[in-house]
Amino acid sequence: MTSHAEVAALSEDQMYERIVSAILDHRLPPGTKLVEDRLASTFGVSRTRVRPVLVRLANEQVVTLTPNRGATVSQPTEQEAREVFEARRLIEPRLVELFVQNASAAAVARLRALTDSEEAARAAGDHRRTVGLSGQFHLAIAEGAGHQTLGRVLRELVSRTSLVVMAYSPTQAAERDQAADCGCREHHALIDAIRLGDAKEAMRRMVDHLQRIEDQLVFAVVEEPPADLGELLRA
Repeated sequence: MTSHAEVAALSEDQMYERIVSAILDHRLPPGTKLVEDRLASTFGVSRTRVRPVLVRLANEQVVTLTPNRGATVSQPTEQEAREVFEARRLIEPRLVELFVQNASAAAVARLRALTDSEEAARAAGDHRRTVGLSGQFHLAIAEGAGHQTLGRVLRELVSRTSLVVMAYSPTQAAERDQAADCGCREHHALIDAIRLGDAKEAMRRMVDHLQRIEDQLVFAVVEEPPADLGELLRA
């Protein structure tokens, strides 16, 4: 017969969501050690069920797996974060220029739909979904641009950007909401320039948008007490 503990045990997706949400909410800061035994106890599962979740997070560069040392929340350095944004400012103006030249009306409509969804996620306080939809917006521009090589490079950069934003976005909810609201407005402004066929204005707005995101990152190191995984992940 199935025990009560087994019925109450979380699924792999639920465990994944708990860990990612804790990272995005700044309850599990970069560098936090994710001890398998503690996670298994907290989630009511065996260690063997925790490991695939950690591997999944490692594949998304959210967690770092080190042989004989276990898993920790990945911690991009300030230099790595700035390099990511520098690379994006080099690549994305060209992509948005090509988008203006090549994209269909359906591709433009998709950008507007993504931005509307991003606004809804922000209004609902869903920071993780807001960040994810913002990344999808930029990848949709790359897809519509039709440049496969730059598109592949951007996919990696967007993944790394999500981790940087997790680690270094403002910790205060009001500041995060303001940043997300600005991002939505800037996406709408980009769409307006695209619809007008103004490639130069779209390129300028793209550079300004990426620079603003970087400027809002907070790189100051704050010493915090060790995290209690059980308390942080039960909610």
